Amino acid sequence: MSLIPQAIFIIILGIFGFILFRRFSLIAKLIGLGKESPNKVDPSKAFKRMMLFAFGQKQMFDKPVLGILHFFIYAGFILINIEVLEIILDGILGTHRLFAPYLGSLYTFLISFFELMAILVFVACLVFLFRRLFVNVPRFHSAEMTKWPKLDANLILIIEILLVSAILLLDAADQNLQGRGIEGYAETGSFFFSAGLSFLFDPFSDGSLVVMERGLWWFHILGIFGFAVYVSYSKHLHIFLAFPNAYYAENDPEGKMNNMPDITREVELMMGMPASSEGDPPESFGAKDVDQLSKLSLLGAFACTECGRCTEQCPANQTGKKLSPRKIMMSTRDRMEDLGKNKDFDKGDKTLIRDYISEEEILACTSCQACVEACPVQINPLEIIFELRRYLVMEESKTPTEWTSMMTNIENNAAPWAFPAAERFSWANELKNTEE
Repeated sequence: MSLIPQAIFIIILGIFGFILFRRFSLIAKLIGLGKESPNKVDPSKAFKRMMLFAFGQKQMFDKPVLGILHFFIYAGFILINIEVLEIILDGILGTHRLFAPYLGSLYTFLISFFELMAILVFVACLVFLFRRLFVNVPRFHSAEMTKWPKLDANLILIIEILLVSAILLLDAADQNLQGRGIEGYAETGSFFFSAGLSFLFDPFSDGSLVVMERGLWWFHILGIFGFAVYVSYSKHLHIFLAFPNAYYAENDPEGKMNNMPDITREVELMMGMPASSEGDPPESFGAKDVDQLSKLSLLGAFACTECGRCTEQCPANQTGKKLSPRKIMMSTRDRMEDLGKNKDFDKGDKTLIRDYISEEEILACTSCQACVEACPVQINPLEIIFELRRYLVMEESKTPTEWTSMMTNIENNAAPWAFPAAERFSWANELKNTEE
């Protein structure tokens, strides 16, 4: 590679690197708007959880075929990028297949293995694209899955198909050039799949084939750079953020509702008990906007895969309610993205509750935790719902009449029913008298 292409590559690498740095810096700042999470991380448990759910995709294997295909894509994405590292170093140093002379036959084995992974990725992406386009999967067509979320998912699959095709064709052109003994294309041995494709380039002259090989090289690496930038704006940001999200996920068992420390302290003092925590009274209860949510909840919004498994399992959604846990996460992310458009994160007149998430959605939640159990990357939509609902109830007293009656009864009678404890079993006495 001459100095001019080498210089162009370094400039392009710097431009894309700068764009990614700016983008991830913004995401970090937006997540930083949240409050510190009370969750304490156990490093050994956190690492195990990260490897099981983020890398191993354990939750996906409840449907084995889909789980295996997802694993092919994820593992392939990580492993194939090792070859991309060599391509980047070749571009910077002006070399060609930098590692081949040092690794020998091991290099041939590694590239062959990466090609096998590329084929598995290619097949998995084709299956998923066909499934999205021609199979009626209800969770792909719910209300929040508007034109852009659908198009985004399809674009990602198409781009991945093009990129793995490019790397296989690139290797095939390289194999053909090696066979012709062209200078600069040292013998690396026969690769697993591309060697069988090298005949496709037989009709072309040496000069034309070199141009084609270089064109495929540039197409692939620029495609990788562009894909990395695009991913940072799409739902596939989970490729990167699933790992920290799984690592910092709640240690408590699924189904446990976190009490509000300030309320707990007040109740303990009212009952003459020693307070379990100290501090000044909070300025407000619950969350009205994203800056009152925890950093972990905001990280989860960016890490959401939009797969819809949470909404699919939600009993409120199944019975026709407006609530969709996936939409809760998408709306939280949309609110942060809108804030990110302003230099000072000026909130303006909008808030997360009502402008992005309606009261009807929040009040429909049964707190059953089905969405938390279903999430493949350990996101907790329920924590956001809790905080928004706490704001409505404790700050604005916005509760359905039935809820108000129930809470009044609990306060007065220590039970949801509107009669004192002494009369709680009167209905049983009446039933006994009726039987007699």
